[in-house]
Amino acid sequence: MDLFTRSERARRYQRDLLDFMDECVYPAEAVYARQMAESGNPHHHPQILEDLQAQARDRGLWNLFHPDPQWGAGLSNLEYAPLAETMGRSHLAPEACNCSAPDTGNIEVLTLFGSQEHKQRWLEPLLAGTIRSTFAMTEPAVASSDATNIEMRMVRDGDHYVLNGRKWFASNALHPNCTVLIVMGKTDPNAPKHRQQSMMVVPIDAPGITVIRNLPVFGYADREGHAEIDFTDVHVPVSDVLKGEGEGFAISQARLGPGRIHHCMRAVGAAERALELMCLRADERITFGQPLSERANIQDWIAEARIAIEQTRLLTLKAAWMMDTVGNKAARTEIAAIKVAAPAMALQIVDRAIQVFGGAGVTDDFPLAMMYAHLRTLRLADGPDEVHKRTIASTELGRVRARAAERGQQSPRV
Repeated sequence: MDLFTRSERARRYQRDLLDFMDECVYPAEAVYARQMAESGNPHHHPQILEDLQAQARDRGLWNLFHPDPQWGAGLSNLEYAPLAETMGRSHLAPEACNCSAPDTGNIEVLTLFGSQEHKQRWLEPLLAGTIRSTFAMTEPAVASSDATNIEMRMVRDGDHYVLNGRKWFASNALHPNCTVLIVMGKTDPNAPKHRQQSMMVVPIDAPGITVIRNLPVFGYADREGHAEIDFTDVHVPVSDVLKGEGEGFAISQARLGPGRIHHCMRAVGAAERALELMCLRADERITFGQPLSERANIQDWIAEARIAIEQTRLLTLKAAWMMDTVGNKAARTEIAAIKVAAPAMALQIVDRAIQVFGGAGVTDDFPLAMMYAHLRTLRLADGPDEVHKRTIASTELGRVRARAAERGQQSPRV
């Protein structure tokens, strides 16, 4: 497939999704805010989301992320990219279309590595949207950007493993429909560094699991929650180990690649909406006798935003194309690059939009403050910027050193 050519089917999905956003999602945002306020519960599951999900199903806009036509739209990463971007324009759209994290990553893991029992008990309800899930890897006591640091112990005891440890930032765990966790821990501390970890499927109501608290993000209590969870003598059957003992690190790498690019696609969509809001506000606000949009610095911000969005979109599409054509491992550098570039780009645009809005920009009357909090968090989620830069630098240094070695050079020629 040419990088800039999408199938007619993908273009049809895009048209249908844009209509869905205009006709259903954007109008639902005010209803969502009202229903959440009336509930008094930050983790309430409002009726408007159920309504949106029903509408998305009726329109065929369900599981758009899944590459297998048996389960979803059957699109490539390149074809899905514009859809994820469009959904990124609203905090409601990903869940409305059953395309929200961390479920998408967990669905991929269960599809690739789950047993038939796992698929029947957990995967099928996740694909149907009747349950939600969480991914429990990050721990409060260690630097979890290095996944080999995790300390949760998973000790074999007959036909079970016994889990002890603590996780946090387990997104989705406070969602009323969350029923299952995918948990990463250490099964063999004496194995080679990347073979010490395993992943297991664990019901959230298993004895010994305690959801301690929700972790607010910049003061926002996200509806799905970011939970701190304690595991005390949690017994997990051997049959609930995914792929096999010692495969946890490999699974985590397989899971995080697609998850990272989905985040970046949505970040581009958030930037687009922020730019649109900035332009509308700049046209309607008058200062010293002129609209803000006539000010040279505001025009610079608008122009720079368009340039930055297009640059980041192209890099994201290239990464998606590489994942489709040469695989996630070969696209590792491009995935790392967009994971750094997309949140930073979107953050700057949202920040400038807030400035154009003035005091209103930091309130909940507009979506910009919440967008900023989410995007700033994204610079840490699925690995902080510094880890991805390290990956890129390592690849670049290796490439240059290899070329130098071929030429017998110790340093660049002057």
